[in-house]
Amino acid sequence: MALSLTRYARAGLRHALAAAALFTALCTCAHALDVADVAPLAGDDFDAKSAAIDKLIATHDAASLALLKALADDNVTATDSGEVLVQDGDNARDAATGKPVATNVASSAQPITLNNLLRSKVAGAVSGLQLASPDLETRRAAVAELLKNPDPAMKPMIDAARATETDPALKRRLDTLWAMTALHDPNAATRLEAAKLVAARHDLDMYELLRPLVAKNASGAYNEPDADVRAAALQGIDALDSIQRRSEIAGTLFAGLSLGSVLLLAALGLAITYGLIGVINMAHGEFLMIGAYATYVVQTLVQRYAPGAFDWYPLFAIPASFVAAALVGAVIERLVIRHLYGRPLETLLTTFGISLILIQATRMIFGAQNVQVENPSWMSGGVTVMPSLILPYNRLAILAFALIVVGIAWTVLTKTRLGLFVRAVTQNRRMAACVGVRTARVDAWAFAFGAGVAGLGGCALSQIGNVGPDLGQSYIIDSFMAVVLGGVGQIAGTVIGGFGLGLVSKAIEPFWGAVLAKIAVLVLIVLFIQKRPQGLFALKGRSAEA
Repeated sequence: MALSLTRYARAGLRHALAAAALFTALCTCAHALDVADVAPLAGDDFDAKSAAIDKLIATHDAASLALLKALADDNVTATDSGEVLVQDGDNARDAATGKPVATNVASSAQPITLNNLLRSKVAGAVSGLQLASPDLETRRAAVAELLKNPDPAMKPMIDAARATETDPALKRRLDTLWAMTALHDPNAATRLEAAKLVAARHDLDMYELLRPLVAKNASGAYNEPDADVRAAALQGIDALDSIQRRSEIAGTLFAGLSLGSVLLLAALGLAITYGLIGVINMAHGEFLMIGAYATYVVQTLVQRYAPGAFDWYPLFAIPASFVAAALVGAVIERLVIRHLYGRPLETLLTTFGISLILIQATRMIFGAQNVQVENPSWMSGGVTVMPSLILPYNRLAILAFALIVVGIAWTVLTKTRLGLFVRAVTQNRRMAACVGVRTARVDAWAFAFGAGVAGLGGCALSQIGNVGPDLGQSYIIDSFMAVVLGGVGQIAGTVIGGFGLGLVSKAIEPFWGAVLAKIAVLVLIVLFIQKRPQGLFALKGRSAEA
């Protein structure tokens, strides 16, 4: 252990000595520049300034690097006579000779003007300085910065860094950086090696580096004269095109599944109530809205009274949204819906009126403006699965949540006494009543349960957008389409219908747009229902066969 500490101490001492030597070189060699090297920096010609900066980079001595560092820190000024000065607090020295200048001269000097391109070039040069740092993390940061904006002028610094780099992983990144700056090298063999390295990176940002190699100029000749270099660049472009296509397909599939999970949460409760009672509930979207606002209320209470537990407020919001929507659903069923069974037209108009009442009541309580529901930290950001595809954590969480809700609903309907009664009433209401099932009570419980499931959907929707009084209006039609497509009262059909609608919509959108895609989906569903009126999964039972 002592030997290891001694070795680390010696390494630290060597690094400190190297840094001290570099600092000494910067101080003692500050006068090594020629006046002609720095004079263009004081002018107004940006092309001349760019050429001067390129020369400083190519010179690659301590004085040039010190001046570049001063440029990056905005410590370089110019006098009316064209002298270039390096400011050091209240003192200044001539950038070419290194001699101090009078205070009155320094105070009258004006900062040198650099455009964004030149600032990027200087910043890259400063990053190039750090390639020689004894600290590995500093070198990694420098390489990462240079990879964002590779500059061929950095090639001398990169060559020097490649020759001395000992870390294998960083050496490979330096090879890539070198290739990105060597694509326009006069040597064809160097360009070929660079093109192969750039193509092997499989980075979609490399398109702009490879395309010029296979493009033609105004005279019809290729920009790249060497056929082997063009072939390597074309191979790399083909590989990037393949990656882009796979990424787009994967992105479309995920977008479809994400939309399908939202539609599933919205349609699942509707499938239960519509399948059991046969009520076309136009207020079902408002149960989504109630669940979303319940989530907002829970978030507000946690922020006010337990801010340290904010990351876990969704755990409190889930039962709250279910209970809030279920209670409202139970009240509506008891006061209104139960008196309208068997009268679909009156039910349709009445539930539409209830929808408007709920929307207006929400505006009166919470205001007409949308409210913001924030994601907890563990739902912020995303995971990168492909070069141009990032899957947001909140969308992944909603997808998983939708499957969990489906599992819970399936368990309730197939493994509990309530589920047995619901299935019995759905299949044959009269027979269920004859054997002692209180169908009116089952209707109330089922309606409340369906409304509560919709409230869970609102809780999920609050994590991917703003919450407003009109939130449910955007999903009611799509919910009905998912239920009808899958089969009335069938959970499995609703799952397939919701995900199917999401996938088909997102597959069509890139070609026709969102509006025409929705119209196309509606037409497809109408045609499908013409051939199979019962949907994908037909009800079983005597009432279904009648």
